[in-house]
Amino acid sequence: MSIQLFDKTSNDLSRRVSLNYSTSFSLGIKLLSKEYRWAVFATYGFVRLADEIVDTFHGFDKARLLADFKAQTYQSIREGISTNPILHSFQLAANQFGITDDLIEPFFQSMEEDLHTNTHNQKSYDEYIYGSAEVVGLMCLKIFCKGDQNQYDSLLPYARSLGAAFQKVNFLRDIKSDIEERGRLYFPNIDFNNFSDADKLHIIEDVKKDFEHAYIGILKLPIGSRLGVYTAYIYYLKLLQKIERTTASEIMNQRIRIPNSQKIVLLAQSYVREKLMSA
Repeated sequence: MSIQLFDKTSNDLSRRVSLNYSTSFSLGIKLLSKEYRWAVFATYGFVRLADEIVDTFHGFDKARLLADFKAQTYQSIREGISTNPILHSFQLAANQFGITDDLIEPFFQSMEEDLHTNTHNQKSYDEYIYGSAEVVGLMCLKIFCKGDQNQYDSLLPYARSLGAAFQKVNFLRDIKSDIEERGRLYFPNIDFNNFSDADKLHIIEDVKKDFEHAYIGILKLPIGSRLGVYTAYIYYLKLLQKIERTTASEIMNQRIRIPNSQKIVLLAQSYVREKLMSA
């Protein structure tokens, strides 16, 4: 029996982690061409596991667990194997597509930040978003570009904007749970004891700029990645629009969602629009 069975099993587990934790994001991944799909699932599984350590492993030594996970990540990439299936899957993607320390290290820095920082100024907010979201977009871009450095460099600013947009929408959607369950306030210069519609609008206008810039890059993506990325883009844009129609007080008291029935409609619309963009 060869290691290929372990490779496949590891990739299957990364896919399962992705499906269990994010049906919406996984929908976009499923629409990628097969050559990209497994590696993006592997990347999301890796990111999700690190995020779970800092967000949900209450009652355990999160700092030690995260440090161990980080050390194992670098070791797995260096040695080309890990007995942790999620890390084994990720190292396969990292080694094949060139996901290197310059993207992985900022991600871990943001995860470490979540262990001891509850509020942010503008500088730490920008740094956190870069490490927690923008570099994840860049990891995926590495996969889509398949070693074409010129293509990667040209699309890099747009991938960063898309990652930032997704993260900021998540922050808006999860304000209630971030405050009540994790004691975190991500947006700088906002008094969440008196969160107003004006505050919400200020944040939304900033996110809209990220979406507008990101769209330019989506049009330039390789064909096999465009529909999946565009579908995720449309989903998060619709989520932002729903948040915009929701009062600030409601956002502070409930998590805004897109119903599954509407997700199917968005999928069909995305497919048609992507075909028109490709024509």
